[in-house]
Amino acid sequence: MKLKNKIAIITGGSGDIGRAVARALLKEGASVMLAARKEASLEAAKTELATLGTVETCRCDVAETERVKSLVDKTVERFGRVDIVVNAAGTYGPIGRSEEVDFDVWKQAFGVNTFGTFDVIRRVIPLMKKQGRGKIINFSGGGDGPLPRISGYSASKFAVIRLTETLAAEHKDDHIDINVIAPGAVITKLFEEGLAAGKEALGDETYAKLLKQKEEGGVPAEKAAALCVYLASDDSNGLTGKFLSAVWDKWQEFDSDKIKALMASDALTARRKKDE
Repeated sequence: MKLKNKIAIITGGSGDIGRAVARALLKEGASVMLAARKEASLEAAKTELATLGTVETCRCDVAETERVKSLVDKTVERFGRVDIVVNAAGTYGPIGRSEEVDFDVWKQAFGVNTFGTFDVIRRVIPLMKKQGRGKIINFSGGGDGPLPRISGYSASKFAVIRLTETLAAEHKDDHIDINVIAPGAVITKLFEEGLAAGKEALGDETYAKLLKQKEEGGVPAEKAAALCVYLASDDSNGLTGKFLSAVWDKWQEFDSDKIKALMASDALTARRKKDE
């Protein structure tokens, strides 16, 4: 088991991706603290996953800093440490033309997707530094390209990529690896809510793109979950500040030499390739 005796916090833990990640981590020996906004959804997830290992829950809206503090405190109180964090909580924010959307609602996308991710990270970093090792895995579905009419989501998720790169550089000497995943078009409840907004709100281009992804069946959440196991394990030690696709990148082939080569390059980042 790659994650035996490891302790993981998973935000967005009751969602489709969060549950898939929890399932994969539990099968590799980790114990998990699932965090989400709705108690009923958390209890349902716990019931579903409990046969695989130790599962605890904590109601937490990552946009509320006191809730985030309580999440980390509860995890430490229950398990004594935090080895892994998976920031899978996310929200679309408003869907529509930029000049028409409610700005306060637009900012809420950053509150969850970017600020919430940072808040969780900043609270676990001191623990991981004290422990001498840590693994942080962020999610940036929608952050690798423009999404017309879903600007709050797209912009806040791209911000997570640069946040990941920045914090990874900041903590490169602390043995804390911080990476970000593009899970692909997983047909989640969030995805369905976006599609349900309809062609008028989404615009022809984005609506057609989402509809095509759904008709093709989307990407299994298990692909992102498998990548999470790799990034949470010792197999990925030293790989940090990278943006990895669960669908397209051949992370299964990464060995220590490949990791060293990646860390010496701008590959798997949001930076422009520099002219030689």
